[in-house]
This record gives sequence, structure tokens and C-alpha cells, in this order.
Amino acid sequence: MSEPPRIPESELVESFVRASGPGGQNVNKVATAVELRFDVRHSPSLNDRVRHRLEKLAGARLTREGVLVIRADRFRTQEMNRADARDRLAELVAKAAVEPKRRVKTRPTKASKERRLESKARRSTTKRHRGKGGYE
Repeated sequence: MSEPPRIPESELVESFVRASGPGGQNVNKVATAVELRFDVRHSPSLNDRVRHRLEKLAGARLTREGVLVIRADRFRTQEMNRADARDRLAELVAKAAVEPKRRVKTRPTKASKERRLESKARRSTTKRHRGKGGYE
């Protein structure tokens, strides 16, 4: 397994915004939430395969322009939210770097086909014997 690509600091754009959630009065005056932006489509650090998988994994966090936006506001401090956002980005990139295993086509065995047909026949007989309720 290959190592996930390393993303240089220069490719990341961080902005600090006000967070919702815990923090009391402080939450209204201090920008502790971090919005981390990473341009997936134009990053020289990623090869095409990893880029494609990362775009799929990002889902709604990816803008039309191909910028991945990660918002971190779990913690009360900028430093912890910053580390959280970077960890989440690293996790996503590492997951995208793993090449999925190709599915090997298999065929059902003769015995499994026979078991399936036998159970269908048994079920059919059970249903056929259910009467229409001959009430007098």
C-alpha cells in the first residue's frame, strides 16, 4: 500500500469564523470556528486517481469549482478546531489514496443452484396447498 500524498501548507486556506454551539458569551465575540479550504481540482500534490476518489468522497463539501471546504467548530479554541480540520482533511486524503479492491466475479455452484430451486419448489407447494376456504 502506498503512502497518502502530503499536502503542503501553501495549498491550504484557513479562515476563522464565529462558531455556533458552546462558549457562552464568548461565542458571540470570538471567531473560533475554522473553515479550511483545499483546491482539489488544481492541486499538484494529487494524482488523477486520488483526485477523482477524493472528489467522490467529499460529496457536498466540494464546491462547483472543486474546492473542498471543511468547517470545524467542535471545540472552543481556534487551535483545537484548526487541528481538527487538518486531521479531517488528512483522513479524507488517506482514504482517497487507498485503491479499492477489484471485485472478482464468481459463479454459483451447482449445489447452491439446486438448493435454491428446491426451496422455491417447497415454497410453491406450500402456497399451492393453501385453500380458498371452502366454507359451508
